[in-house]
Amino acid sequence: MKTEDGMNIIFVGKRHGKSRVVAVNAPVAAALIVVLMALLALASWSGYRVAVSQADATEPTPSELVTEWKAKLTTQKSELAEIELNVQQQIDALTLRLGEMQGRLLRLDALGQRFVESGLVASDEFDFDQPAAVGGPEDAGLSGDSFTAPELTSMIDQLARRIEDREQQLRLLDQVASRMKLEDELFVAGRPITWGWLSSRYGYRSDPFTGKRTWHAGVDLAGKEGSDIIAVAGGVVTYADERYGYGNLVEVDHGDGLVTRYAHAKSVEVNVGDVVQKGQVVALMGSTGRSTGPHVHFEVIRNGKSENPETYIQRASR
Repeated sequence: MKTEDGMNIIFVGKRHGKSRVVAVNAPVAAALIVVLMALLALASWSGYRVAVSQADATEPTPSELVTEWKAKLTTQKSELAEIELNVQQQIDALTLRLGEMQGRLLRLDALGQRFVESGLVASDEFDFDQPAAVGGPEDAGLSGDSFTAPELTSMIDQLARRIEDREQQLRLLDQVASRMKLEDELFVAGRPITWGWLSSRYGYRSDPFTGKRTWHAGVDLAGKEGSDIIAVAGGVVTYADERYGYGNLVEVDHGDGLVTRYAHAKSVEVNVGDVVQKGQVVALMGSTGRSTGPHVHFEVIRNGKSENPETYIQRASR
């Protein structure tokens, strides 16, 4: 209940509902209001300081930040080292694959060069000493991105399979070519001299020393003394010495029961056991043994029986 000079404050007790009235004049009321506002301000300030203190407590100190960033940096360095190791391992694996492929390509080049040298492949068409010529206009619409490691690995795998396929094909072709070359080498054909003429045929003739009818088991090819006597086919030298009536004699076994003889040589240019090739010089023309002048007595023997050498001389080479 108010008065003109102040106000009353009524206090009600918990027991028996008794109340007590305290009269408060205006100055006291103003003082109380000031005190209450001061208490509220103090409480607000205290709460603010408590909140700031709690926030400061939750913020890391500079040392804690440095420690945290050092830990993150160490983790990142470890991850980076692992990535670098993985990349290096991939590079090493690709390098090893490329080294193997380079070796295989060198073998392919060697086989190709053999085909060129053998005449199976035209040298002006395939040059195995130079890389294959390629080219084409640049497409401006393409970005030209680099290959990824999986794409590069896939390309290398495909190339390796192609190389393996080509190797098998070239090996088969090389075997066929080698067999053909061997057959050509062993094919008896042509004359055993580089220059000269036929001076006596195969068969019965008048003996040049006695004039009687005698058997001539070969043909005589006359020429200049010291000129080359060459093998008419590849084979192995089975005799290279002097023999009665033949003078200096070279005998070459060509396999399959076929043997050729070159007699009356001035000198022998091979030894027993030598492997000779078609066209190789085996002796020099002379007039040793039972001979009237420089010539080569040429015989062809198959399975121990003589055959007419003219048949082989007139043969077309393979």
